[in-house]
Amino acid sequence: MTDDHAANLVDPFGRAITYLRVSVTDRCDFRCTYCMAEDMTFLPRKNLLTLEEIDRLSSAFIQRGVRKLRLTGGEPLVRRNVMSLIESLSRHLGGGLDELTLTTNGSQLYRFADQLADLGVKRINVSLDTLDAAKFSVLTRWGDFNQVMRGIDAAARAGLKIKINAVALRDMNEDEIEDLLRWAHGRGFDLTLIETMPLGDVGTDRTDQYLPLSLVRARLSQHFALEDIPDRTGGPARYVRVRETGGRLGFITPMTHNFCESCNRVRVTCTGTLYMCLGQEDSADLREPMRASDSDELLHAAINNAIARKPKGHDFVIDRDSAPAVTRHMSATGG
Repeated sequence: MTDDHAANLVDPFGRAITYLRVSVTDRCDFRCTYCMAEDMTFLPRKNLLTLEEIDRLSSAFIQRGVRKLRLTGGEPLVRRNVMSLIESLSRHLGGGLDELTLTTNGSQLYRFADQLADLGVKRINVSLDTLDAAKFSVLTRWGDFNQVMRGIDAAARAGLKIKINAVALRDMNEDEIEDLLRWAHGRGFDLTLIETMPLGDVGTDRTDQYLPLSLVRARLSQHFALEDIPDRTGGPARYVRVRETGGRLGFITPMTHNFCESCNRVRVTCTGTLYMCLGQEDSADLREPMRASDSDELLHAAINNAIARKPKGHDFVIDRDSAPAVTRHMSATGG
């Protein structure tokens, strides 16, 4: 590599890019109501990066200073032979990479939890919005609650540190957030609450789903002592310690509090498209330069050009008169 291609990645606002999220597939075995439409049309498999290309692309970012790599989807564990990719990427652990992790809906964890732990994955995020099996079926449309619980149990037995991600949804799970908190902390899991984001047409009005976390925190404060703590895990969450449980609670608030000032991350889709911001449409094609040459010179040049365009922040808005902030679904960008 030239010196320019060996330099760490810094955006126009002085933010070092140290966190890469890579979607390995847009497919999912759930159809969560806030994430995608039930009748989704997924990409032809031929359009996806090969696992070898995902490895090559990820490795290029690690050379440039990325210290944390998260595999996402869709549901990453439904990608065929995905464990071979994780095994290959694990070679960077203890070298340039501090952490290799993934976000999952938990449906396949009962199959892969032990292998993930053996390959050096230390912690995972599991998306779970309710502990009510009937409500879970409504929210996910296709999900099996008992299978997810089986997977979470398997991950805990394997020694994986688990963080539960729950999207706060008005009139759906807002009455059980306290129960989610007690359950997660009772099992030694972190819990992070997330505001719903205007990504893609999901067939429903997001103003009916949107629940500001400022309201959720105020409600929780009536029952728990929430102490702000400076912990950071590489993402946008801001954390509190819950005195009564001793556990950690995170808030991801793209709507009520723009967290962009410290953004250190970019996302690559399963087709090799780099998005510098989750809430903006500007993107860069990394597949073409990667396939144009066996050398990574063109790939690094494309990465440089893209990071030079990383915006200061997103423009998320939720109201009845606004179309989704971006047209692509979360499953296309990577959760």
